[in-house]
Amino acid sequence: MTLDELLAFAGRHPYLSLGLVGLTLAIAYTEVMRLFRGYKALRPAELTGLINRDNALVIDLSASADFEKGHIAGSKSVQPSQFDPENKLLSAAKALPVVVTCRNGHASADAAKRLKKAGFEHVHWLEGGIQAWQQADLPLVKGRR
Repeated sequence: MTLDELLAFAGRHPYLSLGLVGLTLAIAYTEVMRLFRGYKALRPAELTGLINRDNALVIDLSASADFEKGHIAGSKSVQPSQFDPENKLLSAAKALPVVVTCRNGHASADAAKRLKKAGFEHVHWLEGGIQAWQQADLPLVKGRR
């Protein structure tokens, strides 16, 4: 396709052309922001490796009842309303890998941003949360611990 044909198409279909440009800009913006957000999204298999290799601290922001129904072994339960990057548990881990998770990944993404702003060096987020962990057929621990 030549440039003249492309311009002719754009002239005949202005709404399609604007839609294409808008979607392209939105995708580019999303990808650039992902690069500069300061924390890394992990898939369940990557989290397993990080826990085993680097003894990562996993913070679970699920509601207490959900945490007791099933959580990642070794994770610490912190209620979203009580989440504070300056908390004793967290501030001692500023140089260690910290992974934040929740049921579906939404609340934990915001918490990861807060940790990065507070000066944590190695912040990770479990993309898709505990639901993604379950879909990967990885085990959950029941109860408070």
